[in-house]
Amino acid sequence: RIDIDAVGVMLRGTWGETRLTAREMIKDPAFWRIDGQTVAEHRERVMGQVRLLAEHGVSRRALPREYGGLNDNGANLAGFQELVLADPSMQIKSGVQWGLFGSAVQQLGTKHHHDLWLEDIASAALPGAFAMTEIGHGSDVAAIGTTATYDPETEEFVINTPFRAAWKDYLGNAAVHGQAATVFAQLITKGVNHGVHCFFVPIRTPEGELLPGVQSEDDGVKGGLNGIDNGRLAFDHVRVPRTNLLNRYGDVAADGTYSSPIESTGRRFFTMLGALVQGRVSLDGAATVAASLGLYISLTYANQRRQFDSGAGTDEVVLLDYGKHQRRLLPRLAQNYAQYFAHDELLVKFDGVFGGTSDTPQEREDLETLAAALKPLSTWAALDTLQEAREACGGSGFMAENRLVGLRADLDIYVTFEGDNNVLLQLVGKRLLGDFAKQFKGADAATLAKFAVSQTAGKVFHGAGLRSLGQTVADFGSTARSVELGLRAEQQHELLAGRVEQMVSDVAGALRPASKLSGAEAAALFNTHQSELIEAARAHGELLQWEAFSDAVKNTADEGTRQVLTWLRDLFGLTLIEKHLAWHLINGRLSTQRAAAVSKYIDRLCARLRPHAQDLVDAFGFAPEHVRAPIASGAEQKRQDEARAHYADLAARGVAPVSEKSLKKKSERASKKA
Repeated sequence: RIDIDAVGVMLRGTWGETRLTAREMIKDPAFWRIDGQTVAEHRERVMGQVRLLAEHGVSRRALPREYGGLNDNGANLAGFQELVLADPSMQIKSGVQWGLFGSAVQQLGTKHHHDLWLEDIASAALPGAFAMTEIGHGSDVAAIGTTATYDPETEEFVINTPFRAAWKDYLGNAAVHGQAATVFAQLITKGVNHGVHCFFVPIRTPEGELLPGVQSEDDGVKGGLNGIDNGRLAFDHVRVPRTNLLNRYGDVAADGTYSSPIESTGRRFFTMLGALVQGRVSLDGAATVAASLGLYISLTYANQRRQFDSGAGTDEVVLLDYGKHQRRLLPRLAQNYAQYFAHDELLVKFDGVFGGTSDTPQEREDLETLAAALKPLSTWAALDTLQEAREACGGSGFMAENRLVGLRADLDIYVTFEGDNNVLLQLVGKRLLGDFAKQFKGADAATLAKFAVSQTAGKVFHGAGLRSLGQTVADFGSTARSVELGLRAEQQHELLAGRVEQMVSDVAGALRPASKLSGAEAAALFNTHQSELIEAARAHGELLQWEAFSDAVKNTADEGTRQVLTWLRDLFGLTLIEKHLAWHLINGRLSTQRAAAVSKYIDRLCARLRPHAQDLVDAFGFAPEHVRAPIASGAEQKRQDEARAHYADLAARGVAPVSEKSLKKKSERASKKA
């Protein structure tokens, strides 16, 4: 058996104590979601919960010490992620208040702004919205239509929404509670557009009345997260003081002269957006926690619920003893573990950058790329896992009280906010292409020729099936031998890493002619290969998760625990290989013999891990107050025990009715003897 407590410590990661503190806090029912509330009731409850979180000091973890904070950025996000166990609406609304609105003031503003607003933001006395997204531009922030035009006569910026597509939309706190907004707009001064900057704009009185020139609409009922008052904002020539420009990266003097410590417009834009990367980091962790709750509920239920006998007249079989049930849930459990370990590495990097111990342009770029690689994978996995968990629990899984449908609905939006997942992966893909190109910057002809030869040899080698042929000879007739020879950790890494390298290399080769094409032709060529680039980025993210899991296995001291985690890591790696099996076959990376062995060995690993399934989900460390799902509370076990005891009692007293089927069999045997 695994050391459950030790594995729990591993999963909670670097800021495990903060996670435990957050979990202890949300045992209080005041933080729990109440199913069946109206939208208005849910919104008011969640606003009250945000104020309660502030009273518990949650909002101060990331604040600078001079403002009563702890300046602990990693702890801030670790604690925030655990709130999803109580109510995702509460989690995300607190994220809007402190992780977006408050963080924009803190990260993009200067001491003047911090002195004015940080205390009221931290206490939730000043609720605010983060007004970046526009209905017409979504993820394309650089092209937003809202303008902030400087008027030197009054030393004010005029914030304006010039057309309907420039309305800010989907903003938490915008429909009801927000009194101010951090508004992203095109900064125009002296007739020059200096690109997107952020402005602090009051929008309502403390009594809830809209200020002159501010328009607001309620987004209404959504597919989930209905405890958040999402809405739209527009501005009809709203004037704010010059000093309301959050001017850490760009400023305007009284006479209208623009200045910035970052000369490049593009670099300045990405630096400002990079300062807000914590949203993506948070979602990666929160999605992982939510998925683990779904796995705890579904696997605990599967370990207790019985259905059908074995066909040999035995007791009904526990769901988790069925091979298909193991196949449905255990690979997703392996994936969830991989996400936990990868996320902790991401969180450590985030804390280093935002805490100042490793805040360099290179580290910031690496952080942005890593967050953009992992957030898509974990948020997609959360939806997939929660849906499979729901189905695996049958009708019970569809009941709101068992939480799976509510979690699935609330997490749906995670895949598109803080950056649409495919857009984020394209960002990662472009970084991979850039790194690939750097290998040859300044290379001489001999180096380039040598690379070209190796590439050609590699393509011929794989394309001709020479490696496949060698595998087939070595593996002939033995699944166990296939695994032993080619599916252990080293080979898993080779297959996963080799896939990334070849995919990036292939896309780079396909795009090489772009430098000699017109802008329109180059864009068309890129568009032709966009899907391949995104898939390469996804493969890169999967590799990162596998490597993080492998590092965790290596650092496990207890031998029994290390063995079980090795099987779980292998299950994750082989499931990734199985998912992309067609690619590995087409590119000659696997023989058909070894490819067939992948799926067979996954089945064997599932059976091997089945006795450890409950321990592996118990290691998440969820208390009953975190789970709050009757089917995972032990109630199902009591029902099953009661039913079995009932039939056992009938049999013991000799009063159990005889089945018609057994009577017929008895009659048939008698007639045969006659």
